[in-house]
Parts: sequence; C-alpha cells; structure tokens
Amino acid sequence: MDRRRFLTRATMTMAAGIAGPFAGVACAGERGEAKPVRGYGPLRPVADLRDGKVRLHLPDGFAYRSFSAAGEKFSDGSAVPGRHDGMAAFAAPRGTAYLVRNHEVNGPVGAFGDKGKAYDRMAGGGTSTLRVTRYGEVMRSGPSLTGTMMNCSGGPMPWKSWVTCEETVNGPDVGDDHSGGDNSRLARRHGYIFEVPVLGAATAKPIRSAGRFAHESAAFDPASGALYLTEDCFRFASGFYRYLPPANPVKAGRLLDGGRLQMLAVKGSPRQDLSAGQRPGAVYPTTWVDIDDPDPTFTGKPSNDEAVQAVGRQGRAKGAAIFSRLEGAIHHQGTVYFVSTQGGAPVPDAPVPDGFGKGHGQVWAYETASGRLKLVYESPRASMLDLPDNVTVSPRGTLVLCEDGDGDNYLRGLSRQGEIFDFCRLAPISGDAGAEFAGSTFGPGGHTLYANIQSRQGMSFAIWGPWQRGAF
Repeated sequence: MDRRRFLTRATMTMAAGIAGPFAGVACAGERGEAKPVRGYGPLRPVADLRDGKVRLHLPDGFAYRSFSAAGEKFSDGSAVPGRHDGMAAFAAPRGTAYLVRNHEVNGPVGAFGDKGKAYDRMAGGGTSTLRVTRYGEVMRSGPSLTGTMMNCSGGPMPWKSWVTCEETVNGPDVGDDHSGGDNSRLARRHGYIFEVPVLGAATAKPIRSAGRFAHESAAFDPASGALYLTEDCFRFASGFYRYLPPANPVKAGRLLDGGRLQMLAVKGSPRQDLSAGQRPGAVYPTTWVDIDDPDPTFTGKPSNDEAVQAVGRQGRAKGAAIFSRLEGAIHHQGTVYFVSTQGGAPVPDAPVPDGFGKGHGQVWAYETASGRLKLVYESPRASMLDLPDNVTVSPRGTLVLCEDGDGDNYLRGLSRQGEIFDFCRLAPISGDAGAEFAGSTFGPGGHTLYANIQSRQGMSFAIWGPWQRGAF
C-alpha cells in the first residue's frame, strides 16, 4: 500500500488554503508529506457466493455475489443483454433495492425485449430494472428501455428516475462509426438522453433539447434544477454541459424537453485546454455559453467523425473549455464531481492511451453555487489511477472510481482527506481482455456496493463487508 501514498507535489491536485472536501490533498502536497492510507488492507482472491468462481479480489472480511449475467433470463423470459454499464440504486420495500442498469450495446443488432416498445427496433442497447436483496439475490427483473444505443452511463434523479445517456450519434443520417455496423439499417437518430422511471417502463421519448452528442453521464443539482452532462468524444475534444429544463423537474415530476443547453467555459480564457496537465491547486472561474442548435439536422450524410463534433464545435466557437473524454459524474452536497478519463500530463513509463488526451485521468469538482471549477486529482502514474470511468460517492463522502485501463482494473477510493487506495481488483476474464468496472452505486443504507462488469460477458455484483473499517 505504500505506493498509494502521496509523496510529492506532482501527486497533489489542489492548493493549500482551499477549504472543503479534498482540501487534504492540497495540504499534504504543499508540505511534501506522505499521508497514511485509510484503505481496507491487501486484496486477496474471493470466491463468488453464486458459484464459487473467483471473479474479484477484495480485502479481508468482504464477500460478494454476482447476478443477472449476459445470456441469463429476465423474469419475463427474455435474454439479458451484455455490456452492463452505468447503474443506480433506489430504495425498495423491506430493505431491498431497485437497480436501473445500462447496456452499452452498439450497432444495428436488434432490440432486446419487446420490440414493439422499442425506440428503434434495430438498436440493441437500453436499460434493465431489477429488484434485488442487499446480498445480490434477484427478486424480479426485466427490460425498462429498449431500442436505444451505446447506453454508457447516466445518473439517478431525486424524483425516482434514471437518466440514461447514449454515447453515440449513430443514425441513418450519418456515416458508420469506427466500430462497424451499417447505420443505414437504423430507423431512428441516436445520441440523446432518455428518462427511465424506477417503477414502470420508459416512454422511449428522447430529450432532444439536451443535445445530440456522445453523452456519457448526467448529474442533477436540486438547488437550481439544472442537469449537468458529460461528453465522451473518444477521438476528439469533449465538453462539460448543463441542460436547463423549462420547469424544475422535482416539481414537474419528470425531465421536460424544450429547455436550453449550455457548455462550460473558463472566464477570460476562451477555449482553455483543461485536458492537459494541470498545476497543483488548479482552480478556474467559469461561465456558460449557449448552444444554439443542440439537435442538428444533418444533410448529405456526414461522416460520423463530423457529426459527433457538431454540438461541441458550437460551444468551442464561443470559447467553451476543452476536456479529454469526460465520463462519470455525480452530484454531492452542491458539487458535481466528474472524471476526465485521459486528462492530465503524460505518465512516465506508461504508454499514451488511444483517443484524445495523453494522461491517465483527472477528477474535477464543479461547485454549482459559486461556479468554481477545481481539480481534485490528477493521476501521476498508472499504478495509482489508470483511466477512471464511472464514479459514485460513498455514504461518508469518499469517491469510488471505476477503472478502464489496459492492465488490471480496480475499484479505487479517493477519500475527502486526499487518500487514494485500492478496494477491489477484477480477476482476468478468459477471452475478454477488455472487461472493466462500471456502474458502482451504494444501495439504501450503505450496506451494499453494487457494481457491474462491462464486457461481452457482463454481469452485476453485490459487495458487502466491514465498511466502517475504512473510508467508504
């Protein structure tokens, strides 16, 4: 665990004197001190209580059960799709939880579930909803939104809905993307966000005013009624957005279309490149620029590369900031924490990852009241943090980061005192080297951490144990 300690300023990401959560990162950094890591101890192989196979490495005292794997059956008899991704947990009766879970399936492979209810009968992504015990026993499950595509992450809403995000702009009006698939076979345009109520099926109506771009995550600020959105434009610059609906969704009981989409910019510094390595203590005053055409109509069938940049280019033409691959986002106590997967300076002795950005990860914090943007953490080396993706927050305010690296992938913790530690390592999956963690979310009361494996052989996990022993 010594390698997890913060030893130099290069591993720090906030300046001394900045108050609030994660200020401990700055204080130790300015003094050049190491901090004791309040993790949970060494990781060891632990057998899955479902079938005895070792799928996760965890600290002593923790146990888990996998459930709802790709190819298994929902309660209605239809097949569970793969590519399990973003997820949220909501309170259900008698201490159980409702899980709303994304499936990041690309290509015109056909909708799962009832095709008559699908947004696009040819698209294979969407969401499933499950009721589970805190030990991962499935009580009921089924499709809740089908016919969407590349449902990567999203976010839980306080009116008991999940907003799911399509990380693509595929459709019959644009060229094929780099992963293959014939877009001419699609019936509808994609690249939108959709609302999925916890109870009942979704309407399958996109919120078009929230933009058509490579959406990743959604985080709602109840104080202002704004929905913050991240963009993972893998090969090009990405942006940080907010959608201002025409009515407060808490009062309306749902997210309404017809609002205004904006993109974040740094005050006095148009097109500030925040994808590059940042100075210790990076803090930026911000403003917002309007996106005039959030749902562009394409003519002449442009290439996918052109279409995926259409919304972001509008914002950057007005001075919006540049990020690298924004992925997970979560709102907590007036702050939206979001992850830049490949942001930061190049990491010594580590290959430069494919896509836009040369670093191995940044964690940003946007204060919704002040408009101040702060860098919480920037990875100094891949062994400490390697390409973070989804993010959630524990009951005690520690961030849980899901990795999407090239080697071993971990669930890492980043505490409010600035300590980063390993909590869980994914055991290798035969024939699926690209498997990664996704969808981490704590269930009601904090007893269980639910998480997904995003892969062709995707599945979900319930993890429980002596949380009081560490920072979660």
